[in-house]
Amino acid sequence: MAWFKKGKEPNTDKKVKIPEGLWVKCDSCKEIIYRKEIDKNLKICPKCNYHFRISAWERLSIIVDDGSFVETHAELVSNDPLDFKDKIPYKDRLRDNKSKSGMDDAALSGEATVNGIPVIIVIMDFAFIGGSMGSVVGEKIVRAAEAAIETKRPLITFASSGGARMQEGIFSLMQMARVSAAVGRLRDNGILYISVLADPTFGGVTASFAMLGDIILAEPRSLIGFAGRNVIEQTIKQQLPDDFQRAEFLLEHGFIDRIVDRKDIRQTLSRIIELLA
Repeated sequence: MAWFKKGKEPNTDKKVKIPEGLWVKCDSCKEIIYRKEIDKNLKICPKCNYHFRISAWERLSIIVDDGSFVETHAELVSNDPLDFKDKIPYKDRLRDNKSKSGMDDAALSGEATVNGIPVIIVIMDFAFIGGSMGSVVGEKIVRAAEAAIETKRPLITFASSGGARMQEGIFSLMQMARVSAAVGRLRDNGILYISVLADPTFGGVTASFAMLGDIILAEPRSLIGFAGRNVIEQTIKQQLPDDFQRAEFLLEHGFIDRIVDRKDIRQTLSRIIELLA
């Protein structure tokens, strides 16, 4: 008869606690995915192949041979030449972004090997003030180009940026001319320059070194352009295509040479260098 005794009512108020950060929502297909699954897949969505943004150090580990990277010009740090203040003082913004991103500025530069091939490499990090190009980023790219000429190594850059750094004003804008001139010297000396564009690449970075590569590659679905979509539509008074400024649109119209998945980028870079350097 005990079988028929009424048991305790289930506690419907009890909620199962799920630790934060275990699941990630894909920005493209909107699927909820286990974070470890994405991490194992090089921060690529296994459902739709969407490439999540990654840090400069994460990208470096994917590209170069283990133990081959030697960082250069790590001593370069931004100062505050204009004593700039917007919502917070620029000095405070620099300090906060250093703490948040683990970077001293928006670019990481150094020497390394890619499948045994010596290269000079510069990787931008969007997590540091939107990957903006200030005087330090410009200086690192210029010095990297000079090192490539001196050592006869190919130069590889990875761009991920919102453009010039407004807090440094004209000091930031002049970097566009400096890095473009540096790329010109690479060509004068017959040094191969490969530019890889990640999501997003905009503003003064697009208008300078990012689009000046001998070979220009891009990650799938990367947003690439100069001005934002809304600004362009308001200027020309026309609605733009849905895929406008995506890597696939740029490839179709001849602005880039190839779209390469993140998992294939190391092999692609080494193959290009073997063929062209």
